[in-house]
Amino acid sequence: MTQKVAVVTGASSGIGEAAARGLHAAGFTVYAAARRLDRMAALADAGIHTIALDVTDAESSAAAIASILEPEGRIDVLVNNAGYGSYGSVEEVPLSTAQAQLDVNVLGLARMAQLVIPGMRVQGSGRILNVSSMGGRFAMPMGAWYHASKYAVEGLSDALRMELAPFGIDVVLIEPGSIRTEWGGIAAGNLQEVSGDGPYAGQAAAMALTIGGSSGPTARLASRPEVVAKAVVKASTAKHPRTRYLPGFGAKPLVFLRAVLPDRAFDALIARGLGV
Repeated sequence: MTQKVAVVTGASSGIGEAAARGLHAAGFTVYAAARRLDRMAALADAGIHTIALDVTDAESSAAAIASILEPEGRIDVLVNNAGYGSYGSVEEVPLSTAQAQLDVNVLGLARMAQLVIPGMRVQGSGRILNVSSMGGRFAMPMGAWYHASKYAVEGLSDALRMELAPFGIDVVLIEPGSIRTEWGGIAAGNLQEVSGDGPYAGQAAAMALTIGGSSGPTARLASRPEVVAKAVVKASTAKHPRTRYLPGFGAKPLVFLRAVLPDRAFDALIARGLGV
């Protein structure tokens, strides 16, 4: 039986790297994609194909998918993991910065989906796994554009799931909680640069401390990326995958609380937790 082919974007570190390794161990032919090939040398050494990809660049994205289809003839799983967090108050974040956030987290994800859907539709099967966040189900201060991008991924995925169901293609949302990656430190630094001074300095300091401490490589109250990779493998191999998976520290309880609490009660809970 021909091995199934999986593509993982944003695979140079963290969740993407762990997902690529997990799918490889599960028997997939895996193509790990990221902007910098040199950061995926360990994946290449492990027998995983590595390709250069910038999801915001149409030519780069098309070339990457073509380089997979030429030797393999098919793509069975796309893991849309490429993304980052841009933080700062809505008042202070330049709209050009907001546009860049949406270009990667939403439009880049949609671009990759558009490139693999035709082949999946012809073969009558496929899985598109969109890595969102528990932050796609509720918001925190100073993260408006990040949350907006993840809310958009949620809505896009829900619509896409219904559009592609008649063709045998599943669309799944992966909504991680706090995960030990480089993401938290980068987002916290960005936040301090944008809103560390001025009227939002207090909120920015509290939020930077939270995201830096809850998502850093040594964070105690966070899960390892392999926890998310396990959900990715499960969603890729299950006969009937769930529409949503909530792996990682805090994801299930916080999403539950957001669903049952009134808006202002949840706002108060978040403010108290952040100390703002």
